[in-house]
Amino acid sequence: MVTGNKRDYYSVLGVDRDADQQSIKQIYRKLALKYHPDRNPGNKEAEDRFKEISEAYQVLSDPAKRQKYDQFGHQGLDGSGFQPFTGFDEIFESFGDIFGDFFGGGRRTRSRAVKGDDLRYDLVIDFMDAIKGSEREIEIEKLAFCDTCGGSGCKPGSSPRTCPQCNGIGQVRRSQGFFMISTPCPQCHGSGHIISDPCTACSGLGKVEKRKRLTVKIPPGVDSGSRIRLRGEGEPGSLGGPNGDLYIILRVKEHALFQRNGDDVLLEYPITFSQAALGTTIEFEGLDGKESVTVPAGTQSGKDIIFKGKGVRNLRGYGSGDLYLRVIVVTPTRLSGREKEIFEELSQLEGTAVHPGKKKSIFEKIKDSIS
Repeated sequence: MVTGNKRDYYSVLGVDRDADQQSIKQIYRKLALKYHPDRNPGNKEAEDRFKEISEAYQVLSDPAKRQKYDQFGHQGLDGSGFQPFTGFDEIFESFGDIFGDFFGGGRRTRSRAVKGDDLRYDLVIDFMDAIKGSEREIEIEKLAFCDTCGGSGCKPGSSPRTCPQCNGIGQVRRSQGFFMISTPCPQCHGSGHIISDPCTACSGLGKVEKRKRLTVKIPPGVDSGSRIRLRGEGEPGSLGGPNGDLYIILRVKEHALFQRNGDDVLLEYPITFSQAALGTTIEFEGLDGKESVTVPAGTQSGKDIIFKGKGVRNLRGYGSGDLYLRVIVVTPTRLSGREKEIFEELSQLEGTAVHPGKKKSIFEKIKDSIS
């Protein structure tokens, strides 16, 4: 729809006549950024388009003006106090709220408090310490507030002065084309104040390197990669911010006998041929002390005997894993004369007699192949 020599405001923005305010606002933002003169220097067509969409939004964003426009068109705005868009400064005065997202709302605020840096400490512990829990003492080196100046950075008896560049706000604003950008003040680095007479102990930083001893409580059930967090034991914050945290990263040494898989533990236990064939009772040292079990006759190598709940205590309190006792039948590598006789006799009884040490001649092999 065209009224007089002006295009319909809804057509200008490309929205339906029943579009809600949020939709109109979003479309306007997109078009205003696209056609703004700073993005189109020397482009008269873009400049005219920018004026047109700005004028349309000025009407459609105001419920009272929009109602009059819907009823009477452009004529309905005559005498209403509405003035068409005539200059770029109006966009900041009339529609400042639209670009609040880009300008930070137009209000200057002091730099926010910054939390201190988190620290990491890698701690190696024994297998059984991880299973049962323990305590370890560690020593770390970190930044801490200077005792001489109390963290102010000023020489005792002096005090900081307000930064003249940002007037204590800690931020400076500058225009970059269509945007207003806030950045930390380069003179005070965002603190809002200047230290004229710095502390000699910390050179005005307010922080110094210190060593500190800490006791780390290791809960039962941890494993390699587990983290223990010590709140507030990191480096101090800035501008009143809280301290960072210290993260203890654990690495568990391997055990000579036990193999861990999550909360389950595997222990391989060697037995002889005769024990496997005839059965036996064995005793071994588990995670919680001595354990005893009967190995039934005819047990095969690799057989697992499960001890429920005898594994690792779950770190989150979900009970305990299991202990797997894996029976390994060991083949003897050295036999006495008598033992050798017994095994040969056994092989004959089994029908698996062997004739070690004697090789057939070529004539014997040919004879065997013919017969």
